[in-house]
Amino acid sequence: MAFFRKDLLDIESLSSEEVENILDTAAGMKEISFRPIKKVPTLRGKTVILLFHEPSTRTKMSFDVAAKRLSADTHSIAKASSSFTKGETLVDTARNLEAMRPDAIVIRHSSSGAPYLLAGRLSASIINAGDGTHAHPTQALLDMFTVREKKGKLAGLSIAIIGDITHSRVARSDICGFTKMGATVTVCGPGTMIPPGVEALGAKRVRRVEEAVQGADVVMMLRIQKERQKGSLIPSEREYARVYGLNPERAALAAPDVLIMHPGPINRGVEISPEVADGPYSIILDQVTNGVAVRMALLYLLVGGRGE
Repeated sequence: MAFFRKDLLDIESLSSEEVENILDTAAGMKEISFRPIKKVPTLRGKTVILLFHEPSTRTKMSFDVAAKRLSADTHSIAKASSSFTKGETLVDTARNLEAMRPDAIVIRHSSSGAPYLLAGRLSASIINAGDGTHAHPTQALLDMFTVREKKGKLAGLSIAIIGDITHSRVARSDICGFTKMGATVTVCGPGTMIPPGVEALGAKRVRRVEEAVQGADVVMMLRIQKERQKGSLIPSEREYARVYGLNPERAALAAPDVLIMHPGPINRGVEISPEVADGPYSIILDQVTNGVAVRMALLYLLVGGRGE
């Protein structure tokens, strides 16, 4: 199936067939990471710019590794070392970068909508690596890929997402992605961290973690995103861990073959206990491995395999 998009900005605009195409392509790409020589010439001569306006470890490195395994050239730009600090606007920065003729720009930005702004003005492919509290489509795709790989399907599964839903772009993209592919999603967290009308996104809201976890096929834990909050929304981290943290007792309420996930970074002992994070049902590191495969697939589809 050809992929005729210039950009990847969100999950909402993708059809279920397009999601399947990306996941199937990623399955083929994953094998490359396990070869003795982890490189193919697919994107030789292509240039990928990583424009990260916010700190990142997993996503930035994952895109960098993905591009290099496809033989693309990568160049990273961080906010602190760019002309942002001199007052240059995002659009001016991007236009100057495009004058150097990159094939793709991967952007993470603190402002929701920043990737859309660039996509409408630049000819290079724009990939959203996280914009404000809005979307993180590549994280949702790698999460769906990982669950499909482990369970063999997405349709009919019960997904529980627990934590700071309001400030989580991962939660929004995961809710959209999993429901689009036929799963049911339940969310749970403090009332101060659940957005009004979350049901409109396709999720069911419950108030107790035990109810959310009961019988779940997948449990996704989210950290408290203090950098996006205005003031404290919980009494204390200790109280949060007591009421909403995933410990072995709560994890035991889920399905016997439950998958425990977390997009990272983990705050051990707050949203998830070390015993669960490192336990037999945790697939947190599998998510990281699969992130490379999914981002390889996206770069190939957008830059190398896009239909004319």
